[in-house]
Amino acid sequence: GQQGRGKKKSRKHQRFMERRAVLEQKGLLSPHGRLGCQTTESGLEAHATLTKANGTTAPRCDEVPKPKQIVSASLSPSASPESIARHHSVLLSQGNGSSKRVRTSSLVLRPTKYVAIDCEMVGTGPQGRLSELARCSVVSYEGDVIYDKYVRPELPIVDYRTRWSGITKQHMKNAIPFTAAQAEILKILKDKIVVGHAIHNDFQALKYFHPKDRTRDTSQSPMLKKRAGLPIRANVSLKNLARHLLHKKIQVGCNGHSSVEDAQTAMELYRLVEVQWEKELAHGLPPRPPSPVTDPAADSSKYLDDQYWPTDLMANSL
Repeated sequence: GQQGRGKKKSRKHQRFMERRAVLEQKGLLSPHGRLGCQTTESGLEAHATLTKANGTTAPRCDEVPKPKQIVSASLSPSASPESIARHHSVLLSQGNGSSKRVRTSSLVLRPTKYVAIDCEMVGTGPQGRLSELARCSVVSYEGDVIYDKYVRPELPIVDYRTRWSGITKQHMKNAIPFTAAQAEILKILKDKIVVGHAIHNDFQALKYFHPKDRTRDTSQSPMLKKRAGLPIRANVSLKNLARHLLHKKIQVGCNGHSSVEDAQTAMELYRLVEVQWEKELAHGLPPRPPSPVTDPAADSSKYLDDQYWPTDLMANSL
């Protein structure tokens, strides 16, 4: 009967493995039973393959069924703001003093999720008092330029405001119409966390509202003001923050601002206090218990608790 028992066991094991595969596919389990955030090199590889499976980085192959959602330290491109914040808080709570771990696990989340924006405006309408978009620059988390185009306002330009905007008549020769630019830019901003300085002005110029919980305005950050030794209530310019915190001079010379430089500077400032900023945002959110079956963003460390395992799986694995 020794053999029979072995067979039974392996059949049981097979069933267990099959169930596990199903759970993995549903995104309720990390592959290879690796739970939570990985810090090892192989962990990073696992991330790479996860993002591929999710169809975000790899070119998508039509034959491959797209997994519903993968629970791991990475987030899907459409993750909700709460899950992003929760993701951050999970990362931070696991930090136990090693910031390296925080870095690794948010690698997947970070670069693609964040952009910084800056717009230059010109004056249109009566006495050139209306501000209309004339150039828009968007940069990545790393500061690389994703978008930088000159835009033709809908109304005739009355005041180029060159001293500040850097815009001249010359730039309008190859500028694209506002509606075309707006469509391109909004496509980039969709689902992103958008960083900027006094960013409401940029959104206004784009005739657009970005969700508040996905907006990081460096002009409104008490953390940055504190670090720069400036009064919390004060209105701080990007130029001042850059001088105090990044020790760099921006917006110098008489050719006007460069929206690329301003967007890059806002991103650098954000990154300076990113972990603390996101932590505070995450703690500001009302805690709600993750329900693993419906909420793919629930942190996977919870899955180790018995209550989250389907009972038949428990029975089978005993």
